Amino acid sequence: MNVTNPDRSKVVVIGAGPAGLMAADVLAQAGHPVTVFDAMPSVGRKFLLAGKGGLNLTHSEPLAPFLGRFTTATPSPADASKLPAQLENALRAFDGPAVRAWAESLGIATFVGTSGRVFPSDMKAAPLLRAWLQRLRAAGVVFHMRHHWSGGCEAVQGAAGSGSQAWQLTFQTPQGEVQHLADAVVLALGGASWARLGSDGAWWPWLQARGVALNPLRPSNCGFEVQGGWSPYFAERFAGQPLKSVALRFGDFQCRGEFVATAHGVEGSLIYAVSARLRDAIEQTGQAVFELDLLPDHSLERVQKEVQHPRGARSLANHLKSRLGLEGIKLALLVEHLGREGVNDPLRLVPAIKALPITLSATRPIDEAISSAGGVALTAPGFMLPALPGVFAAGEMLDWEAPTGGYLLTACLATGKAAAQEALRYLRLEMEG
Repeated sequence: MNVTNPDRSKVVVIGAGPAGLMAADVLAQAGHPVTVFDAMPSVGRKFLLAGKGGLNLTHSEPLAPFLGRFTTATPSPADASKLPAQLENALRAFDGPAVRAWAESLGIATFVGTSGRVFPSDMKAAPLLRAWLQRLRAAGVVFHMRHHWSGGCEAVQGAAGSGSQAWQLTFQTPQGEVQHLADAVVLALGGASWARLGSDGAWWPWLQARGVALNPLRPSNCGFEVQGGWSPYFAERFAGQPLKSVALRFGDFQCRGEFVATAHGVEGSLIYAVSARLRDAIEQTGQAVFELDLLPDHSLERVQKEVQHPRGARSLANHLKSRLGLEGIKLALLVEHLGREGVNDPLRLVPAIKALPITLSATRPIDEAISSAGGVALTAPGFMLPALPGVFAAGEMLDWEAPTGGYLLTACLATGKAAAQEALRYLRLEMEG
């Protein structure tokens, strides 16, 4: 059918997060009229919240280990250990140094922290977002907020006499249903974490119904529930407290850092670093058991020597605090695992201090996760959806995952740029055809 009454844009971007804004930026700088739609009242809401404690833009490590941080459920058919070519190419074209150069083009200086993570000089997200929006609006990008795309996407005849195809998109707004025509569409709808900020995964069944290859959405960089739950005493007394300067071992994964005990289990940076492996183990066997070294700076021999040192009239708690600095939540965790009787048995206490097993039985709900895995399967050559010619996908709705540390934002920006560049090529071929 030929629709003449809806508003029209050369390109429509649905989703005003980092991937969508980057796509709009690339398209607008190329001279195309771009309209951005988002269901939220304002742009970049998850981006702003993620930057509350300091906006981690990217990571400064060399490219090879940087690329090794990314995994997907749909690896290259030729080599299961490799990322899909389009994802790897996008990250190579817009890597850590490119992210820093992009931020500096917006007047935002960056620095490398002691962990190798890259931050804006003032650590804030809002100034960068304001500068970005100013550039986008100056380039003619139009924003429509509180426009919820409910999957309405019908192929219609393009510009009169061109013979090309366009897409009629339907949005729900506070004023009612509206339609918009576009010659190309970039979807940047996020994953399924933090639904209150717009990433609700509602697009999954809509795209599935249209024949788009998808993998199930799963929590990533998430918290976990301990098997059987904490005791009421531990949950009430220590939920929310950090376990600092510990080392975690799970299979061949070993890393030092810190995490937090929650009312249900564990979460935090050290847990996020291994969350994909823990999640996969739970899915396969029903549980995941990691070992926790509560004193990674002390050898097993030293721990044994200090535990067995005569303590005289001192209580065990005071003895462990004095000789090993072991107290608070670390000591409580030992009691939780061994019981009072077990803690008083050096033969059980010493190995537990160096390799305390923590059994996890489930991930926390996906809406609580930092990010999600799964989504649009990266099986086609690029970011255009084979079932929907002229429709491209970018950002977290694609099937990839990475730990925290700047990798998530970098991939959203990189795939947003790559999807926009493919949209430009598509539009050029449409015009030539």
